[in-house]
Amino acid sequence: MRLTAFTDISLRIVMRLAVAREREPLTTRAVSGMLAVPYTHAAKAVARLSELGVVEARRGRGGGLALTAQGRAASVGALVRALEAAGDVVGCEDDPPCPLRAACRLRTALRQAREAFYASLDTVTVASLVDDPTGPALLSLTTPGERAAVTAP
Repeated sequence: MRLTAFTDISLRIVMRLAVAREREPLTTRAVSGMLAVPYTHAAKAVARLSELGVVEARRGRGGGLALTAQGRAASVGALVRALEAAGDVVGCEDDPPCPLRAACRLRTALRQAREAFYASLDTVTVASLVDDPTGPALLSLTTPGERAAVTAP
C-alpha cells in the first residue's frame, strides 16, 4: 500500500512540529522549505491537521504552528485513516467498472489488508516517531534561505 503525497507531507509536518522548540516560531512557509515540499501543499496539510485538532495554527504577529497535546499523543494509524481517502484500494467502480465486481473476493481481501496496515500503525504515536535518531535529524533541517546563507562566501 502506498500513502498519498498529502498524507506523507502531513506526517512530515507533524513530525517536524513535534520537535519544535517553544520559542521557535515555525510558519507554514518555513516548514514547507525545511521539508522541501511546495508551500501550497503544506498549507493544505496544515489546514487539515488544524481541523483534526492535531496542529494549532495562529495568524499574525507571534503566530505560527504548534503541535497540540492531542497531536503529540495521536496514533499514526488514526492520523493516516483521517488523512487518506476513504475509497477502496482498487477501482472496482471505475469507468468502465470491473466485470468481476459482483463476485470478487479481492476487494474484501484488500480492505482487510488495508485495515491490518492501519492497525499496525495504531501502536505508533507521533511522540515515538521523533525519538533518536529522528528528532535531531528533524531539528537540523533548514529553510532554503538558511542553507543559502550558510553556503554564501
